[in-house]
Amino acid sequence: MPSGFYENYYDKVAQYVTILSGYAQKIEPGVTAKTFRPVAAAGDEETVFKYIDTASTRAEIGAVTAKLAVVKKIAIVGLGGTGSYVLDLVAKTPVREIHLFDGDDFLQHNAFRSPGAPSLDELVAMPKKAAYFKGIYDKMRNGIFVHENYIGPENVDELREMSFVFMCMEGTAKKLIVEKLEEFGLAFVYVGMGVYLSEGSLGGTLRVTTSTPSQRDHVRKRVSFSDDAGRNEYDVNIQIADLNALNAALAVIKWKKLMGFYQDLDFEHHCTYTIGGNMLRNEDVPAAAAGGQP
Repeated sequence: MPSGFYENYYDKVAQYVTILSGYAQKIEPGVTAKTFRPVAAAGDEETVFKYIDTASTRAEIGAVTAKLAVVKKIAIVGLGGTGSYVLDLVAKTPVREIHLFDGDDFLQHNAFRSPGAPSLDELVAMPKKAAYFKGIYDKMRNGIFVHENYIGPENVDELREMSFVFMCMEGTAKKLIVEKLEEFGLAFVYVGMGVYLSEGSLGGTLRVTTSTPSQRDHVRKRVSFSDDAGRNEYDVNIQIADLNALNAALAVIKWKKLMGFYQDLDFEHHCTYTIGGNMLRNEDVPAAAAGGQP
């Protein structure tokens, strides 16, 4: 019998399992008591997930993950390559609601720059992007809401109730959306990719521009609101899945920094990744950052 003081019930059971497993492995090497059986979330549990988040408990970061559980509503505006990867990452956090805004169909080219692997039959059906991605992540969690339309003057007020917004789109509506999010007092990130073909290789820059109530002025320097025929570097439509995924990861990491999930030493409001030099650069750092979080 084991003796001594156990800090908790888990430690006590784990000690017994270790002892008994040692005898069992003498008879059959490799046998284990750890079955990794999936465990559904109990009906009375306060969770958005349909099965228990064992990743956070296994890593012993439950208290840190809980900081994200207070987020009521996240909006993802645009479910193209980057927006779909933002959804993939945010869906695995305990935020209460995720609202998907996109009026596009999910087409064949989307399959090559989005998470997952749709079947040919799914592509033939041409579902709406928002409905298609809801169908994937509904298997894992509750609280995903579909808005099968683009954001414009007639519905931009739907963003008013959001806690945070990921802008993953181009088009003339971005000026309206940015102005309204500022009016609503919401924090948001705007992502962009400027990828070009040069001498047989791809180069370019990924961008994550953050706007918070404490710092807004830099956005108009970083985001083009031009609606004329000329295209800026982030309007070039070269989309590569790994770059979309990286752009999304940088955006989600920044959001998690704002929530206190990750350390934030610079409090940068603009971040770029340059492909050719593999360079990650922080800009638009508040003057107050040297003395603490603004």
